[in-house]
Amino acid sequence: MHIAIYVFDGVSMFHVAAPQMVFRDAADLAPDTGDWRITLWSTTPDAVSFAEGHGLTGVSGPEAITDADILIIPSWPDHWPEPDADLTALICAAHARGAVVAGLCFGAVAVADTGILAGRSAVTHWLATDLLARRGRCGSVDDSVLYIDHGDVITSAGTVSSIDACLHLIRRLRGTDLANRVARRMVVAPHRDGGQAQYIERPLPETGNPTSVSAVLDWALTHLDDDLGVDRLAARAQMSRRTFLRHFRENTGTTPARWVVQQRLEAARSLLETTDHDLRQIAHTCGFASEVTFRQNFVARYGVAPSAYRHRFQP
Repeated sequence: MHIAIYVFDGVSMFHVAAPQMVFRDAADLAPDTGDWRITLWSTTPDAVSFAEGHGLTGVSGPEAITDADILIIPSWPDHWPEPDADLTALICAAHARGAVVAGLCFGAVAVADTGILAGRSAVTHWLATDLLARRGRCGSVDDSVLYIDHGDVITSAGTVSSIDACLHLIRRLRGTDLANRVARRMVVAPHRDGGQAQYIERPLPETGNPTSVSAVLDWALTHLDDDLGVDRLAARAQMSRRTFLRHFRENTGTTPARWVVQQRLEAARSLLETTDHDLRQIAHTCGFASEVTFRQNFVARYGVAPSAYRHRFQP
């Protein structure tokens, strides 16, 4: 099993180390499953500087990856350049001959730019999801999962999710037992529930001026347990339903119903983190019709049950 990890000037040490640790531990724990090799390579070999200021020498060139089974792009510069022609050709060639291509964290942007995810879903760090969607090199962008595996291409969400994706690859290629043993050695969960949606900060969009809609939004945030239907909000804004819907989308980029549910979920998330209120009380405070409705909406948005979320995030 040959794992080739791409490095470049400015890459963080963690992003390079994470897949190395996962596959190195797999090699140590299961030497009888075949030869395991890890190669750090670049289109500009010999030496690379990490973002933290340290240098890495002995980096291989592109010729070292011709037999790679897994080609990993562990990150990407945060000014989002498109991969140059040489790197694109190398990634596409590896994919064409059957190597699994993994774009981890921001590396998913570079993998998508090569075109091998055309028409298919992808995930990346939530800071880059809008950029990935705007570039239009993949079919859709899903910020609610930790990784997406298409068999030949896998992408992962932010930072630590690269470990989840690599453990998944081991589970897929060498079995659950080995993946669990690697996870135990690294002291991480073999398989985490939920996705990065539970970590995303979603501030209220800036409206730029104190419009009637923005005033209604401010009011709604302090009355989440009230009737926040479209007609009630439009009346408070002193607009017709049609005019209010148009202005609302211009200000928020979404519909009133979706916005209200999201704000109720954000308020519930805060209460789960900072109080010991039971779920029924939180559901009522945040305007959900019942505890069941609250639970269903929470799981649908964050991929984890409210009780599990509280256990994970409450100090």
